[in-house]
Amino acid sequence: MAWTIEFDRKAKKEFEKLGKPIQKQIDKFLLKLMKSAHPRHLGQALKGGLQSFWRYRVGDYRLICSIEDKTVTVVVLRVNHRREVYKKEL
Repeated sequence: MAWTIEFDRKAKKEFEKLGKPIQKQIDKFLLKLMKSAHPRHLGQALKGGLQSFWRYRVGDYRLICSIEDKTVTVVVLRVNHRREVYKKEL
């Protein structure tokens, strides 16, 4: 089963601000995520008030995502360095 990847408007802006090398790493990871039968196996559930979201590690960067099983879609909500990604509200 192939998953669809969608970017939230804010996440798209954050992604475009990153350097080209990390953008390529993230693109490569997202292709792997799309081909995965179970995207939850590649990430980790967040805790606390954000427990409905998932995080994925790509080097020192994190992708905060929402997984929608009904539409077979992974929505990327945040893309940022690991020390910054959890500071702002989703």
